[in-house]
Amino acid sequence: MAMRLTILGSSSSGNCALLCTDSCKVLIDAGFSAKRIAEMLGAAGHGLDQIDAIFLTHEHGDHCTGISGLARWPGIKIFANRGTAESVQRSLRHRPDWQLFETGSRFRFRDLEVESFSIPHDAIEPVGYVLAHGDGDLLSPRRSVAFVTDLGYAPELVRQRIRDVDVLVLEANHDLALLQRDTKRPWSVKQRISGRHGHLSNEAARDLMASVESPAWRHVCLAHLSRDCNSLSAVEAAFARFMQPGLGFALSIVPPDSGGPIFDLS
Repeated sequence: MAMRLTILGSSSSGNCALLCTDSCKVLIDAGFSAKRIAEMLGAAGHGLDQIDAIFLTHEHGDHCTGISGLARWPGIKIFANRGTAESVQRSLRHRPDWQLFETGSRFRFRDLEVESFSIPHDAIEPVGYVLAHGDGDLLSPRRSVAFVTDLGYAPELVRQRIRDVDVLVLEANHDLALLQRDTKRPWSVKQRISGRHGHLSNEAARDLMASVESPAWRHVCLAHLSRDCNSLSAVEAAFARFMQPGLGFALSIVPPDSGGPIFDLS
């Protein structure tokens, strides 16, 4: 096994993914309660006691709420930049094993190479990640995954970071028409969601994919769908051009409140 990625859950209500290598098991975000994460891990054949680290993208509850329930697992390292760690810590009764990094830095955790990069979102210091494994030779081919799940638009830096990965986990948060018709959210919230520090719409995510020249993607996984302001049919309609055969990569969608696909990168 080089890397195996399992999307445990991804929507506006909660986000968490499991990445396994021969030497470690890590979570990207912990946006469900610790109890719920343990249940999802159990369904995937793993346990919280096997998790070595969690990589946080930012401090919003749908990405970090599980940290508060992890006091029983003090051996789990929590990777975050200082702004995110300080914000999350203010709501905690215990102090996790914080592993601080500078946004934009590249570092290693066991057999993973981790690179963070800044993204435009209404959080203190939000980041996306590229996580890579392997030496790039025949015995250990290099494989990589990018997580870009909360951003209002895609600057050139984001395009550069996602172009050469094998698996891209990309936000397709809302359908513009469904967002405007939604009756649960006030106008100010709708403006925040659709603004330049909010979330990518289906159309914006599609245009981002189309703007990347010669991507190396093997899989693109559309995630962080809104339960109220998006639908599988709306996503499928928006991305119809990318669901045709012969493009060189497969496209999958994570339904809200449901586990997603498993990607084996050998």
